[in-house]
Amino acid sequence: MSYSIGELARMAGVSVRTLHHYDAIGLLRPMERTRSGYRRYSLRDAERLYRILVYREIGLDLPGIAEILDDRVDAVTQLERQRSLLRARIARLRRMLKGVEKMVESRKAGLSLTPEEMREVFGDFDPAAHEAEVEARWGDTDAYRESQRRTSKYDKAQWQVIQSEAEQITADFAAALARGVPADSPEAMDIAERHRQHIHRWFYECSHAMHRGLGEMYVSDPRFTKHYDDRAPGLAAYVRDAIIANASRAGVE
Repeated sequence: MSYSIGELARMAGVSVRTLHHYDAIGLLRPMERTRSGYRRYSLRDAERLYRILVYREIGLDLPGIAEILDDRVDAVTQLERQRSLLRARIARLRRMLKGVEKMVESRKAGLSLTPEEMREVFGDFDPAAHEAEVEARWGDTDAYRESQRRTSKYDKAQWQVIQSEAEQITADFAAALARGVPADSPEAMDIAERHRQHIHRWFYECSHAMHRGLGEMYVSDPRFTKHYDDRAPGLAAYVRDAIIANASRAGVE
């Protein structure tokens, strides 16, 4: 049994030009040529083309495929290498898909921040730079999912309000610390409660127990500690202590 180049192209779902190219580079030569110069392909040629197309589908280049088919390189080694590349590509595509899905959600809601607006609202802090870590740590929680749902709908004006409120709370904490107000005083606890309500209102339902966990993180994670202590030395611990005192006031130990 043999096939013309047109028949083989239709069977394999490729173009005649592709088969011409494979012939020219020696990757798939026809079984024979007729007296008129037409190519004729055997069943074995068709099987070789199938293997070529499988290897192309997983991303191997033509020289690499030729090496495998002609037994010039170990197929297992080549395929394992390609498997690693494919896994990396899949991970990258998943990240891209997640970003596109968020953009679609924002666009459907008629809301989105341009890069310029992001810089205007957040300054040098880039929330997206920490997104992968946040998802890794809390992605399976209801709080994370609720925060993602809410924040995807906020526009520039809302983010400015959020940032302004957060800055005022931090400033009030720093001022209380500077005046020597005890962290377990009603004044400091009230600021801590405003901090909890701020999270509760804009991001997710923040219980006193969850708030305590955040407070502990402010001193256990050097990045959070730096954020507060750059404002005033010892501020991270002060905020943590005020949050704990406020939770205790609410009966949460």
